[in-house]
Amino acid sequence: MAWFTREKTGMDEGLGEGEKRLRTEGLWLKCESCGQIIWKKALDENLQCCPKCEFHFRVDARTRLGMLFDDGFEEFDTGMTSCDPLRLDEAYRAKLATAKEATQASDAVLSASGSLDGRRVNICAMEWKFMGGSMGAVVGEKITRAVERSVDSRSPLIIISASGGARMQEGTISLMQLAKISAALMRLDEARVPYISVLTDPTSGGVTASFAMLGDLNIGEPGALIGFAGPRVIEQTIRQKLPEGFQRSEFLLEHGFLDAVVKRSDMKAYIARSLRFFCD
Repeated sequence: MAWFTREKTGMDEGLGEGEKRLRTEGLWLKCESCGQIIWKKALDENLQCCPKCEFHFRVDARTRLGMLFDDGFEEFDTGMTSCDPLRLDEAYRAKLATAKEATQASDAVLSASGSLDGRRVNICAMEWKFMGGSMGAVVGEKITRAVERSVDSRSPLIIISASGGARMQEGTISLMQLAKISAALMRLDEARVPYISVLTDPTSGGVTASFAMLGDLNIGEPGALIGFAGPRVIEQTIRQKLPEGFQRSEFLLEHGFLDAVVKRSDMKAYIARSLRFFCD
């Protein structure tokens, strides 16, 4: 598109330099994978996947819910918020307030119910932008309540993970959530209600070590970083170079850690087909 210049179109005629930057700011993005410049509208229309190389950008929790539910959803436990159980200091409370304002969420997970391909389901979607999707007492309680709703209503459960792991500011309380959610999922399994786990970039730490890998079906998005410790930490610990693509979803699928790697555009249809297999 060398012919398309601002001088030829006259689109910036009469504008100062500051006004020109303002008009174009936010309209274009650079792909983190292929480096191509992408029109933001094209990225939105492609479910936040690069139209050039299919790189999957990170997506917020509310958008995730909108991609899977048929037509709206009912959200639960919206008033449940984290406090400062260890009485650390004002800094942690300030971080919580900033995260709430930035994400318009009460904590690092949204819990909702609605229909997916006409079937009633419960979905929990983790919010990476809320303190790295860290799992504290509120995240543990909201997910546990979602599991219990699935048991009571016999509705399939879907959890979309995007997390750095347990929230260190809550210490042992955050680690207790691993066992708490895992025990709830055991009750779900005993009730023979399906649980599908979707692992997105990144899923690590205590989330990987608990509910993220306990699904009847564990699905990864393409290129997602999934593991317990990060690759740099592992390399420094074992003093060895890790294989190419280590801890990426394709590597984990090849080594039996995942059941499938599914593109975002195919995710809803894939889950719907899987639920027909489990439930019908």
